Formats: sequence, structure tokens, C-alpha cells
Amino acid sequence: MTKNLHRSIHADLPVAVGGRGIELFDADGKAYIDASGGAAVSCLGHGHPEVLAALHAQLDKLAYAHTGFFTTEVAERLADRLVTASPDGIDYVYLVSGGSEAMEAALKMARQYFVEKGEDRRRHVIARRQSYHGNTLGALAAGGNQSRRAQFRPLLIETHHIAPCYAYRGRLPAESEHQYGERVANELETKILELGPDEVIAFVAETVVGATAGAVPPVDDYFKKIREICDRYGVLLILDEVMCGMGRTGTLHAFEQDGIVPDMVAIAKGLGGGYQPIGAVLFGRHIYEAFASGSGFFQHGHTYMGHPMAAAAALAVQDAIREHRLLDNAVKMGELLNRRLRERFYDHHHIGDIRGRGLFRGLEIVAERSDKSPFDPALKLHAAVKREAMARGLMVYPMGGTMDGVRGDHILLAPPFIINAGQVDTIVERLSDALDGAVASSVARSR
Repeated sequence: MTKNLHRSIHADLPVAVGGRGIELFDADGKAYIDASGGAAVSCLGHGHPEVLAALHAQLDKLAYAHTGFFTTEVAERLADRLVTASPDGIDYVYLVSGGSEAMEAALKMARQYFVEKGEDRRRHVIARRQSYHGNTLGALAAGGNQSRRAQFRPLLIETHHIAPCYAYRGRLPAESEHQYGERVANELETKILELGPDEVIAFVAETVVGATAGAVPPVDDYFKKIREICDRYGVLLILDEVMCGMGRTGTLHAFEQDGIVPDMVAIAKGLGGGYQPIGAVLFGRHIYEAFASGSGFFQHGHTYMGHPMAAAAALAVQDAIREHRLLDNAVKMGELLNRRLRERFYDHHHIGDIRGRGLFRGLEIVAERSDKSPFDPALKLHAAVKREAMARGLMVYPMGGTMDGVRGDHILLAPPFIINAGQVDTIVERLSDALDGAVASSVARSR
């Protein structure tokens, strides 16, 4: 009997013992194509020799130094690299150990920014329904994932939520995409005015929505309108790119494709590619200068922030992505994956939408394409898809509650940037068989 409290207590999990390239291997010798990168983490795949060498070299020099006493060369190099590679307006880095920590830090940083400026009345955070920003209490409060929030609601800070930019479900028949984007973006202005423009701290959003809704990209100009509204009322724009960032959509930051720069962006997952736990908040000079000219410190911190081993892993991952031109491959293979998914599922009775950017793709599962109706949530179709895929040696990332936190199912794909065309074809073939198997078994159980 295990002494670990696993995510699902009654799950019978295979034991992972190795990994190479885009595959993981269990203790029985079975291979699994990692078509989701775990949870959009393993951007370089598994066992990358350059990253392993960098970790060995760092371990030989220094494993740990507390940031209250020291900085380290490798942490400074990583921060320089991240700023240099980012658009103008991203000037500083705060290193943490993961995505939830990054979002928690961003929320506190946003509040302290206004305190330093003497705007103590600002206290409200606005986010979107059907979003996910992490599992710590502050990040969970910002998120709009109802199933994750429900039992912890009494512990959560008060936050406010507006509609997501989710065209498949939200756009009216008579609306153009531009009109739809403008309508849902204007909900932010309405909410700011309702709460009081001098009392709102920040608007928080995933640039491309990840786990909760399945690779939902914004429509054109949505974020330009959001940026304009934030600027009008002095509200900070915090983008959560923990899942969709660091090259996943084909550019280092997903927001680069939307023609804006946020005040802060949270990153993790693909930053270190799973080789070490690491995340970061990247932010603008105005945030830094408010702290520097005020109290002189950020009232926050974690024991393992700026960890030398984590920084070494992230730096090596980013070096490999640049030196092997893997963002180009993410674009090329992302286009191929999108094409293959559309060829295979364009007339599939139970696939309502195929969406995403780069190597970040989602398929929304429906009971009926004609009216977009979902399967009965009691069937837990997403869980059946995962089981059927694993049985076929394929890892994908399905979830339920896609529509409203309760109804709807989707499948998220986020394969490593090293993927090739033959592997794309294999993923689509196995996914097709897994989906059909899951639907057949679920429908049979419901009779």
C-alpha cells in the first residue's frame, strides 16, 4: 500500500521509471507518447542531454544558497536572459518554484505596488470565469474554475469575474469576432466602474486559456481593448502564461501575438521543462521603481526562490530552445498538428471545436455537434478518454466542466517542441481511437 496521498486516492497508477525524447516508460516496460507534456510542462521532452549536463555541472558547484543572504551567478544569468528575450516593457524577474507561486506573488506585488504609491484603497481583483490561476488560496480566488473553488470558497479572498473570451460558446450568431471581442472586453470596464475605478488593483487573465477550457485563444484585438481599458483606469494587467507561455504557442510569450505587453506575466511549466520546479513573475520597470523608491523591498518570499539548480535547469532549457530553433519547430509542427486534427475530426459527430495556437491545441467534445450540447457530466467522459488513451500508450490532458465548471468535456494537447511529423500522425491516430473507445464505453454504461 502506498503511503503517498495521490491526486486520486483510488487510482491504480503505473510507475514511471524512465523517459527519452517524447516518451515515458513504466515499470512494466510500456512506452507512452507524452502528447500533453504532462501538464504542458515537458517542452524539451525527457532526458535531454544538454539539460542533464547543466544540472550535473551546477550540482558540482552549488546546490543551494538562501536568497536572503546571497544571489547566484546562474540566477542572475537566467534573469538577464528572460528580460533580453522579452519585448520592451518587461524589465525585471522574480523567481519562484512554480505557477501557483508565481500567480500568488503577482497578486501581492500588484497590491503592494499601489500601497507604495499611496493608493491604499485599491483592493479588488477582476478575473474571468472558466479560468485557472493555481491552487494556492490567492491564486484559487482569482481563478474561475468553479469545481476547484467550491469547497474552499469560505477561505478565499473576494474577487470578481467577468465573461471569458470563448467564441465557440459565447459569440452570438449575428456578431463578428471583432464585435464579440469588444462586447466581452467591455465587461471589464463595466465591472471597474461598478467597483470604483480607484479601488481596482488588477485584471488577471490567461492569454490562451489552458486546463479549464482547453486551449481557448482570444479573438483578434480582444487584448488590445483590455489593455486600453486597464490603462484608462490605472488598473494593472496581469497575464497568466504558466501553461501557454515560454514558446508553447510559437512565440516566447503568447501575448506577443496579441500586440500588447502586460504589467506582469506569470510563467512556469515550460520555463524549466520539468527538469526542476521553477516559475517566475516578469514585470515592468514601473513596478520595480515603486518598490525601490518606497519601502525598498517586496514583502514576500519563499525558501526555495531563485534556487540555483532550478535556475540552471531553466537556463539550459531556454538555451536548447534557442540554439536548436525549437520555436520554429513549434510553429511548423503546431500547424501540422492543427491540420491533422482537422482532417481527422472535421466531421466527427462528437468534436464541436478544434482550437489553439502552436503546440497548444484543444478539442471540445460534444454529444451533438448541431446544438453543441455536452455529454451528461455523470459519464465523466474526459476521464474515460484519459484511460483509453493511456491504454494505447498516449498521454493527453482531458478535463470536464468546460462550459461552465460542471458541463462539457475537452482534450488538451501540448507535446514537446522536439516532436516530428511522424509522431504528430501517431498522436492523432491514437487519440482518434481513444476518443471513439471512450464514447462507446460511456454510452454503453449509460444505457
